[in-house]
Amino acid sequence: MNQMDNFKKGFFKENPVFTLLLGLCPTLGVTTSAVNGLGMGLATTFVLVMANAVISLIKDIIPDKVRIPSFIVIIASFVTIVDLVMAAYLPALHSQLGLFIPLIVVNCIILGRAEAFASRHNFVASVVDGLGMGLGFTMAVTLLGGIREILGSGAILGHKFIERDGMLIFVLAPGAFIALGYLIAIVNKINAMKAVKAHASAEKDQTQ
Repeated sequence: MNQMDNFKKGFFKENPVFTLLLGLCPTLGVTTSAVNGLGMGLATTFVLVMANAVISLIKDIIPDKVRIPSFIVIIASFVTIVDLVMAAYLPALHSQLGLFIPLIVVNCIILGRAEAFASRHNFVASVVDGLGMGLGFTMAVTLLGGIREILGSGAILGHKFIERDGMLIFVLAPGAFIALGYLIAIVNKINAMKAVKAHASAEKDQTQ
């Protein structure tokens, strides 16, 4: 797999939210608006990229017995940086995201990529993987937050464009499950269509 394929897989083929169904706690908890989703996605992307980079560099000197605790300490260090920077420069967003920022430490997307990829690949590949997965997660939570914001309050990015009230259910927790379910179905359909097209193309190449 080349670096571009490694980068693109996080958007659809192995999207953390829509395909792998990872990190659903922050996905459902903070996506009441597109801004909240974007903020959480970018914070997670920063931690993911930096953790992957560091782990790929020191993987050979970490003893196997303390591998997972070491990964968590590295991840927690970057989460602390994100938490402090957001509190200082983006206090309103920091207040909205609340406890979900420290909980990035135990986000299974980050620990999963550290264990499954960064600990087995070089620096460049690990950074590309982290960036692809992180931006794929950011796309997913921003899209989900935007849809919930539009349907729930008739607004997007804080700008109201529908005067009447929206559907309250999409502001509440059940709306997150409903919107996410439809988005997963759409992404699964896209992936299935791509798989059929790739299969047909492979069969055509074999017959020629």
